[in-house]
Amino acid sequence: MKENILGYTLEQLQELVRTLGQPSYRARQVAEWLYQKRAATFEEMTNLPKALREKLEADYQVGRTSTVASQVSSDGTEKYLFRPLHHPELTFETVYIPESDRATLCVSSQVGCKMNCLFCATGKMGFHAQLTPADILNQIFATPHAEELTNIVFMGMGEPLDNYDAVSRAIEILTSDYGYGWSPKRITVSTVGPRKGLKRFLEEQTAHLAISIHSAIPEERLKLMPVEKAFPIQEVIETLKGYDFSGQRRLSFEYIVFGGTNDTTAHADALLHLLKPLDCRVNLIRYHAIPGVPLQTSDDARLQRMEEYLNKHGLRTTIRRSRGEDISAACGMLATEHRR
Repeated sequence: MKENILGYTLEQLQELVRTLGQPSYRARQVAEWLYQKRAATFEEMTNLPKALREKLEADYQVGRTSTVASQVSSDGTEKYLFRPLHHPELTFETVYIPESDRATLCVSSQVGCKMNCLFCATGKMGFHAQLTPADILNQIFATPHAEELTNIVFMGMGEPLDNYDAVSRAIEILTSDYGYGWSPKRITVSTVGPRKGLKRFLEEQTAHLAISIHSAIPEERLKLMPVEKAFPIQEVIETLKGYDFSGQRRLSFEYIVFGGTNDTTAHADALLHLLKPLDCRVNLIRYHAIPGVPLQTSDDARLQRMEEYLNKHGLRTTIRRSRGEDISAACGMLATEHRR
C-alpha cells in the first residue's frame, strides 16, 4: 500500500520534496493543499509542477477516506464509523457534538484500548491497532461539519498517550501556521496518565489535559481501572505538581459517577484532599451503562449534591451534559465490531 502524506509535518514534507529533487518551498505548498485547502488528490495541487505531482502519485497517496456509516442522535450528536487506512478490516468511531456556542469533534487515537477500564465499552474490545496521524486528521476532514468545528477532544476510542507520537504530530499540524493554525486551547487530550506519555505531553505540548480519575481512593480506583497498578493516581498527581496550569493550559479531572460506588461524601472528601495542591477543575459525568458490567448510574440528585459539595469546598466542579446516549455515542460507550 502507498504511503499516506496526510499527517506529514512541514519538516517531513521538506525531506520528501528534497528526495524528489524539488526545492524546499514546495513543501509548504503541499502543506497548504493538505491542511488549508484540504485536497483529496495530488491532481488538485495545481501550483505544483506536473512532474512532481506524477512522482507523488506513483509512490504516495493523500490519505483521505470517507466515513463508512453514520448515526444521528435525537439531541443532534452524530457518530461516524471509519476504517483505518492500513487496517481496512477494522473499524473505529468518532463523535460530533454540536452546541449553541461551539462544535466539538471527539476523535479516536486507537482501535480498541489496552487499559481495560471496567466501565468502558472500548476497553472491552481489547487493543487492535494504533491509528496513524493520517487516520486521526482524516476524522476531522471527513466529518460533514469540518468547517464548523471549534474544538477537538481526544476522548474517543483508545488511550491517546499510548499512541503519543501520532497524537503529537496531529496536534502539531492542527496548531501550526502551515496547518490549521488553531490555538492549543481548542484541543483537549484525555488520559489515564501513562508515565512516559504523560511526561512527554507535559514537556512538549500546551493543549489542555484531562485526567481520568473516577476515584481518589487507590484501592477502589484499582477495581475500576486496572491501570492504577501500573500508574498510581498519586504518582500522576505528583507529576502534575511540577507544572503550571494557571495560564493557557488547563487541567481537568474526569470523574464518572457510579451509584453506591464513588458518590458519597467520603469520596468527595478524598477527591478534595488529593487534588488540593493543583489548579484544576472536575467534570462529573453520569455513567452510561454497558452490558455485563455490575455498575449502576448515580441518580441526578446525588450527582448534584456531589457537585455542590465540591464547589462549596473550593474545587471547581461541573456536571458534564450527557450527549448521544441513544446511539451509543456518550462517554465510555464507543465500541465496534471488528475482525482480526
